[in-house]
Amino acid sequence: MSTAPGTMHTPKQVAERRAQSPHTSMFVRMLIRAAVLRRGRAASALLAMVVAAAVATAMMNLYVDVQAKLRTEFRNYGANVVLVAKEGQMLPADVLTRIESALGPKTLAVPFSYAVARTKNGQSVVVVGTEFSRARQLNHWWNVTRWPAAQNDALVGMRAAAAVTPERQPFELSFQGRTIEVVPAGLLQTGAGEDSRIYLDQSTFQAWTGVAPTTIEIAVNGTAEEVEQSMRRLASALPTVEIRPVRQIMEGEANVLNKTRATLYAAATLIVLTSALCVLATLIGWVFDRRRDFAIMKALGASERLVNGFFAAEAAAMGVIGAILGFVIGIGVAAWIGRVNFHAPVVPRFSVFPYVLAGSIAVALISAVLPIGLLRRVQPAIILRGE
Repeated sequence: MSTAPGTMHTPKQVAERRAQSPHTSMFVRMLIRAAVLRRGRAASALLAMVVAAAVATAMMNLYVDVQAKLRTEFRNYGANVVLVAKEGQMLPADVLTRIESALGPKTLAVPFSYAVARTKNGQSVVVVGTEFSRARQLNHWWNVTRWPAAQNDALVGMRAAAAVTPERQPFELSFQGRTIEVVPAGLLQTGAGEDSRIYLDQSTFQAWTGVAPTTIEIAVNGTAEEVEQSMRRLASALPTVEIRPVRQIMEGEANVLNKTRATLYAAATLIVLTSALCVLATLIGWVFDRRRDFAIMKALGASERLVNGFFAAEAAAMGVIGAILGFVIGIGVAAWIGRVNFHAPVVPRFSVFPYVLAGSIAVALISAVLPIGLLRRVQPAIILRGE
């Protein structure tokens, strides 16, 4: 029951209130006083925790952000999954719709049709039909002077252009008695087999040759495990199609990501261990400096559990403060590294803060284990006699 203003409390009521309420304010004051009176050691230990938390934050932010950027960059190097019609069969007419249904509407799938045509002088050349808008998104690494825009425009590989149209003039191609005149709209250079091919718009190519797409190249985003899952979904949606991973792309992506992760984690682990040793040394010195304080606490009736808890709380509080300050600094360091080395912004990942906070507290408490062992050896009678 509440009392009116000005009502006097009996000693019994005051004692009951004190017994029922935790002495948190006194505990906090003791923690603050311990840090203020020994600012030098507290600052050195806190600095070590801030450095460890900042490095861990920067490394985890960089890894998560660089991982996403590397996957995006690898998608610029072409497809990592290829669908091919089985021998003697054709791809379903609605193959692109099925792919998008299995993997999502944002999936980038590019159809390709192949035919061997002849020029006017009887020279053989590989002609490919594709959708230029999709192929342009898939193959950012292609070196193209100009992408075709008109219906009969062709994208001609550098080696094919030297043999078929050295003067970059329109030329004729024939396939099974059907002839088409194409215009070399742009030149293509990749340093690979594409340099010997001529690319036409899929509708123009199919109307001329009657050959439907036989290959679908797909850029699947995600980790190696996610790509494997996508391939299994494609196999279920297209049981008559052969699905092949592009091992060079997938394995190269996995190797780069694994090496990046290993390097960042090794650097973070080394710095965190160094900081933990610094905190350990500081806490040990802290125990020796405060032996008299702890002796007085024990002489006044404080139990071993209370003294150890007090010291562990000091270490944990230092870990919390170090994690907060280190996280803020680490975000800034990650942004600076991204701008200087990758020329791209690194998005702050606030999801890593719980891990940084838990790790900082764990490092502080582990570093406090040995000093707490030394606390147990403090004998109040011996210390207070000055021995």
